Amino acid sequence: MIKIIILGAGNVGTHLFRNLNSSKKTEVVQWYNRSLDSIKKYKKEVAVTNQIKDLKEADIYLLALSDDVIPEMAKQLKDLKGIIAHTAGSVPMSILNESNNYGVFYPLQTFSKNRDTDFKNISICLEASNESCYQTLFKLASTLGNNINKVNSEQRLGLHTAAVFVNNFTNHLYQLGDAICQEHNISFSLLKPLIKETAAKIETMTPKDAQTGPALRNDKNTLQKHQDQLFNPDIKNLYLYLTESIQKNNE
Repeated sequence: MIKIIILGAGNVGTHLFRNLNSSKKTEVVQWYNRSLDSIKKYKKEVAVTNQIKDLKEADIYLLALSDDVIPEMAKQLKDLKGIIAHTAGSVPMSILNESNNYGVFYPLQTFSKNRDTDFKNISICLEASNESCYQTLFKLASTLGNNINKVNSEQRLGLHTAAVFVNNFTNHLYQLGDAICQEHNISFSLLKPLIKETAAKIETMTPKDAQTGPALRNDKNTLQKHQDQLFNPDIKNLYLYLTESIQKNNE
């Protein structure tokens, strides 16, 4: 059984705890967070602490922390015997190189505490300082799912950048679409079947092949109608920029 200590109680840390603590192949022996208020309700399930000096021995210490906290935390953990692995998308593995065994355990997904997430459907990206360390991280990942990928720091940063486009930016466009719906007194829910179909198409098509719409067709009449009813100049400029981007990338 793999013994794990989770450091951090944000969205990623909370989901890792829920899934690893319920597995018969892993044991979460401790959960660290700077503020105990976020994790004290779990103290009947796991030992909790806000003191680095009180950390127990474990096979893997998972740093589910904000990017700017990881370097300082890595220095404090450098003498521990277990594997030190962070879960960040944009932080290089080398930030942990003062430890003997270190790596990255990056679940490529958007997490919210109030929504359950099935790790079986998540791409888990691994990187490690040596083969033995990698195999241990792979064994841990295998307790959660089968979509396990060996990805170096440069590739992972590229993935994280791409993820911002397909997730964060896309969700922001949903937000703007919702605002346009509200301006016209219609429900955003009318768009949900369209959103689902767009996502479903790229299961079997490339994003470029799945592209449709007035920008691709250069339907100037429709494009102008849309612009005429976008009263917010920032949204109008974004519409123009995205229209131009679609056309340039599909010439």
